[in-house]
Order: sequence, then structure tokens, then C-alpha cells
Amino acid sequence: MRSLKFLTVFLLPLCVYFSFTMHGWITYLPLIFSFLLIPLVEFLFKPTAGNFSKEQEKKEKENKLYTYILYATIPIQLYFLRFFFDAVQEPHVETYELIGRLISMGLLSGTIGINVGHELGHRNNRIEEFLGEILLLSAMNTHFLPYHNAGHHLNVATPNDAATARKNELIYAFFIRSHFTSYKQAWQLENKRLKHAGRSWFHPQNRMVIYTLLNITLCTAIFYFHGAFILLYFIIASVIGILLLESVNYIEHYGLLREQRESGRYEKVKRTHSWNSDHVIGKLMLFNLSRHSDHHYNGSKHYQILKSLPESPQMPTGYPGMVILALIPPLWFSVMNKKLQDL
Repeated sequence: MRSLKFLTVFLLPLCVYFSFTMHGWITYLPLIFSFLLIPLVEFLFKPTAGNFSKEQEKKEKENKLYTYILYATIPIQLYFLRFFFDAVQEPHVETYELIGRLISMGLLSGTIGINVGHELGHRNNRIEEFLGEILLLSAMNTHFLPYHNAGHHLNVATPNDAATARKNELIYAFFIRSHFTSYKQAWQLENKRLKHAGRSWFHPQNRMVIYTLLNITLCTAIFYFHGAFILLYFIIASVIGILLLESVNYIEHYGLLREQRESGRYEKVKRTHSWNSDHVIGKLMLFNLSRHSDHHYNGSKHYQILKSLPESPQMPTGYPGMVILALIPPLWFSVMNKKLQDL
């Protein structure tokens, strides 16, 4: 029964349904739910740092229901993407309502398309990785997998990592640096992998070549069947989802650096090299992504058995509250720079 609590994530698609089918302020319901209601609830309830015992962990690791919940998000994401194409061209939709629906799709793409795609992309199973690729394609962020697995997890908490925010770096500058640098490094990583295998960069096994062709094909299909405006709206919603991802990257690693040895190598990744959050709703809505310290310590560990340990630096609030804080740089720096000094 423990796995059923992660069904909480389906509250967001429910909010998106109301956004797509109703008018007025309801079109902003997913935004209100994510960045007003959840932070308020997390403010009222204390974080829970409890972990499974060794016996429970072994049992929960083998519980397939956790994975089936991930699978269930895939048709939901694809259904709402198709629904989105109709919702944004509904007659008599006011401009502010259209913006609300764009934001709603963007939040869904970031929460399910990218986040669940991230979880499945870590599985040592080609079928599950493929399902993760479908989700990431729906959010126009397919380069995430080659960069994240072979780049971010290797270089996290070093100046070489695009997704590690530097101390006093503005989140708005981080958006640009992280996204475009990670895209560039995804190509470099795939080209290097193919070169070591004795193959040309332009090869069917180069994932970035395939991903690029798939993104072009998807955009072309949307343009052909729905027109230029719907394609533009899809791109805007995808950008919103990507900005949500980059906001999460920013808060997860802000200012944390691994020690560099005299040899030039960095110390191994520890649970002290990512910010952790045990706030209840955020853990459920993001499939324990907020237990990020343990995720980086062992990237292949399934989300349900991620641990919270006392040595991990703790965020003062959950992910939605931290994102809001990050969007106000003076306030962010005053809070987080002090926490960095206290580590």
C-alpha cells in the first residue's frame, strides 16, 4: 500500500483537465496548485526523514507497483499533449486563458514528461529507457538522457557540470548556460562514444542524431496537422517545462562543490554534494526526486527506496517553495548563501 501514495502525482493532470475545459482563473489552476497550495501545505507539515529498514527496502525494491505507476503517467502525458492541441485553438478563448493553458501544459511536461523520463532513463532496461525517451520527446528535451547520465552524474558539483549552479549565479543566467551547454555536451559525449567504437558521428547509434530527427519529425507533424500557431504553442509549453527542469537543477546543486585533489581529479560524489528535501508533498509529486543527495550517490537506485541521511544539506522548504525563492535573487542569496556558510 505504500506505493499508492505516489498516485498523488495524478492531481496535477486533474488540474490540467480543468484548465483545458474551463475558462477564467481556472485555466491557472495547475499553477495555483503547484506554486501556492503545495508550498502552503508543506509549510504546515514537518519534513519526514524516515527510511525503510533493510528488510523493507528489499521488499519495496521488488514491488512492481511503483514501476506501474510510472508507466501510467505515459498515456496520460500523451493524452494531454493531444488534448492541448485542441484546448489552445478552442473558439472564444481569451488571451489570458490561452496563457494559462500554455503554463498548464508546460508544468505537466516538466513534472511528468521530463521528471518521469528522467527516472525511467536511469533504469538498466532498454524498454524502460525507451519509454523515458518518449516522455522526453513529448517535452522537447531528448538531449537530457545522454547528458544527464554520462555528463551530469559524472561532473556534478564541479565547474565542468552545466547543471551545477555556481554561488551567486543568477537563476536567469543559469537557465541559458545550463540548457545550451548541456545540449552541446550531449553531442560531445555521443560523438566521443561513437569515436571510441570506431564509428562516424553520423551513425544510427548516435542518439543525438536520432533524437534530432525525431524532434524535427514531431514538429513537422504538428505543423502539418495543426498549423504554425499550434506548433508555436507546443514549443512555448515545452520551453516552460524545460525552465521548470532548469529551476529544479538550480536549487538542487546551488553552490555545492566537490574538493579537487592535487592530481586535478575531484573527490567521489557524496551525499553532501546535492541539496536534499524531505517535505512530504514534493516527495510524492516528484517521485522522491527531492531526495536528490542519495540519487546522486547511487543513480541507479529506484525512486521508492531513496534515503534521507543527516549529512545531506537540507533545503529550508520543498521544491515549489525553493523555486519561488530562486526567482527572487536577493532573497535567494540571503537565505542560501548563509546556509552554504553553515555547512
